[in-house]
Amino acid sequence: MLSTIALFALVEPLVGHIIEPLVYGRSTGLSPVAVVASATFWTWLWGPIGLVLATPLTLCAVVLGRHVDQLEFLDVMLGDRPPLSAPELFYQRMLAGDPTEATSKAEEFLKERSFLAYLDNVALPGLRLAQQDLARGTLDDARIARLRLSLGELLENLSDIPDGIPKGETDEVEAEAAVAASPAGGAYPMVDADTLPQRWRGETPILCIAARSGLDLAAADLLAHLLKRHGLAARVCGPETLTIANLANLSGTDPELTILSSLENVGTAHMRYSSRRLRRRLPQSEILLAAFGAHEDGAMRAALESQSGSNAVATSLEEALAACLIATGGVETSDADDTTFPASEGSAVPAQSRPAKATA
Repeated sequence: MLSTIALFALVEPLVGHIIEPLVYGRSTGLSPVAVVASATFWTWLWGPIGLVLATPLTLCAVVLGRHVDQLEFLDVMLGDRPPLSAPELFYQRMLAGDPTEATSKAEEFLKERSFLAYLDNVALPGLRLAQQDLARGTLDDARIARLRLSLGELLENLSDIPDGIPKGETDEVEAEAAVAASPAGGAYPMVDADTLPQRWRGETPILCIAARSGLDLAAADLLAHLLKRHGLAARVCGPETLTIANLANLSGTDPELTILSSLENVGTAHMRYSSRRLRRRLPQSEILLAAFGAHEDGAMRAALESQSGSNAVATSLEEALAACLIATGGVETSDADDTTFPASEGSAVPAQSRPAKATA
C-alpha cells in the first residue's frame, strides 16, 4: 500500500510537470513553461475539464498570435520559437554595438553549419533588414557606422573558425548537399597565391566597391573577409570611389577583378550606370556585380546580367565567392559545366568558366 502511494506521489508530479511539458511542448510548438502554466490556470478555473482542454486552448492562442499581428505577444509568451529570428538578432546586436553577444550566437550556429552558411543565412539577411530601415529613413549614418564597426569586431572574433561544416554535427543528407553545392564537388578551397596566374598575384588583385551607402560597404566587408579566408587578397572602397575624379585615380591600380556591392532591391539604374562607368575606366578588369538585394528578384538579376556590361552577377556571398575562385583559377570546373563567366562587350578580358548554381 505504501509503495503504491509512493509510486503515485513520485510518478504523477514527474510525468505531469516535467515529461508532459517537454513532450507536448516539442510536438505542439508550446514552451514547457506555457504547458505548465496553462494546465495550472485552466485546472484552477474549470477543474478536471480545464486540465483536459489546457493544451488545445493554449495552442489555439499561439496559432492566433502567429497569424494576427495584434496578438503576436501570445506567440512570444507561449510559443517555443525565439522572439527574434537569427538575422533579426544579428541586426539588433550590431545596432547595439554588442559584437560579443553576436559572436556567442554565431558560435552556436557554427556548431551545426559552416561559416559561409552563417554569412549567407544570418549576417547578409541582417544587413538586408538594415537596408529596409535605411530605405524607410529610420537608419542614420551614425548607426550605420556603429553597425559596421561592430561587424568588423564580429568577423575578427570569428576569424579562427574554419569554413567547413563541423564533423559529426550534420546528417548525411546535409553533408551530401553541401558537397554538391560547391563548384568542384567539395568544400571551397584555400587558394595558394603562388599557384594562380601571374596577374592574380598582386597585393590586392580584387577590389570591392560599395555601390551607394555604408551598408553596401558593410556587405563588401563581408565579401572581402570571405575572400581573404580563401586566400584571395581584396581591398574595400567606399561609394565615393565611383566618382569620376576618384575613378581616374583608380585606373592606375589596375585591379584584375572589380566587385560592385549593393543591398538595394529597388531598381537597377545605379548599378548599371556604375558598372558601365567602371568598364570604361577599367577596361582590363573583370566586373562582378554583387547584387545582394536581388536574391529574390529574378527580373532584377536578369536586367543586370543583360544591361550592365558586367562579366557576371551574384546575389549571395556563396555565388560571389565561387565566381571569384573560378575567375582567378582557384578552382576548376567540370567539362559538363556549360555556364560561363563571360567577358562583357568591348572587354579585353577572356571568357572564363563560371560556377553552376547549386540545385536542391
